[in-house]
Amino acid sequence: MEKKSCFLCVTLLALALAAPAHAAKTVKIGLLYPLSGNAAAAGKSAVQAIEVGADIVNNAHPELKGIPLAATAGLPRLGGAKIVLDVADHQGNPSIGQSQTLRLITQDKVVALLGAYQSNVAFAATAVSERYGIPFVVGDSVAANITGRGFKWVFRTTPIASDFGRNYMEFLGDMKKAGRKADTIAIVNENTDYGTSVAQSLIEQAKKAGIKVVAQIPYNANSTDVTAQVLQLKAKNPDVVIFVSYTSDAILYMKTMKNLDYMPSMIIGDDSGFSDPSFIPAVGPIAQGVMNRSAWAIGKPGSNTYKINAMFKKKTGRDLDDTSGRSMEAFLVLADAINRAGSTAPKKIRAALRATDLKPSQLMMGYHGVKFDKTGQNILAATYLVQLQGKEYKAVWPSKSAVAKLEWPMKGWKK
Repeated sequence: MEKKSCFLCVTLLALALAAPAHAAKTVKIGLLYPLSGNAAAAGKSAVQAIEVGADIVNNAHPELKGIPLAATAGLPRLGGAKIVLDVADHQGNPSIGQSQTLRLITQDKVVALLGAYQSNVAFAATAVSERYGIPFVVGDSVAANITGRGFKWVFRTTPIASDFGRNYMEFLGDMKKAGRKADTIAIVNENTDYGTSVAQSLIEQAKKAGIKVVAQIPYNANSTDVTAQVLQLKAKNPDVVIFVSYTSDAILYMKTMKNLDYMPSMIIGDDSGFSDPSFIPAVGPIAQGVMNRSAWAIGKPGSNTYKINAMFKKKTGRDLDDTSGRSMEAFLVLADAINRAGSTAPKKIRAALRATDLKPSQLMMGYHGVKFDKTGQNILAATYLVQLQGKEYKAVWPSKSAVAKLEWPMKGWKK
């Protein structure tokens, strides 16, 4: 009897030693986006993009060569664990964003968070994750103050306001060298953290570049009438107008400008509302030539970006946009960090995020890589400019990234 018991113990011990270090399980990540309210289309698109990202991680996609975790199914260092997405709607409201973040952390027990599109919501939500010691990766919110508070649990993959401002002024400098009139600009910005932060950065960068700002026009993003603002632009008559706007207001401005027959030589949209899936269907025919920033390009047939776009289009019926793409990239960066951590312990995930050093060939977005500084900001983030030509945006600047010729002045609604 003792021999049988001993044999049984040895057998069980051998089986235990042969088992994988991490039994397969699920890893829950919280998503915080506006699924209702005036930015609902953008929020839903971001979630759909992250769902495609989860498909890439959870199922084997060896055709996506070089993309971390694409070749395998699940997280290899956690025994093939699958990622589960826990989605919360913050409605574009910072207070709701805080309460939803608290719920995801304390009740749903997420191991990390992603979000939140609007910068003022991201600012509030990341403060909660910092207090509870849960990693929060920001993929799309660009206000400088999000990563400027000495936080240790917040990471941001996207370029930020200062990057965009510098790029816009470099572009305008190139236009001046080419003989185009780009001496003056006006800045029109919604008045929350996002618009205010970007507008301030634009003013600073314009001063450095020697470009005169003839007007800065802040407004409420929930405005239903922007006639006064457009008349102010018409009176100031800048060469270029830069809009820092969310979806409904970006659409409203385009319609109001047509109604008042006002069109500058060029309009530059600071992503957000101009990248929203509803922008081109709503005002594309009257916004021909509008420029926008983007780090996303579908790419050539056979490329990783082309294949990822096909996956997104199969799911949604439309091409991937820059804002949604930046959210998907943030998810892939986070998933890679969790896998490298080999654990769902928040401290280990944070350490893995700190050690991130991804190369351009490992990314779906056009960044120079992903590497975080001590504030949590990706120091290798980058962007370029695209222009609405027909029914889609086409890369036009810088020349090395261009797939189409820049149209200056913009056509707007005029044939």
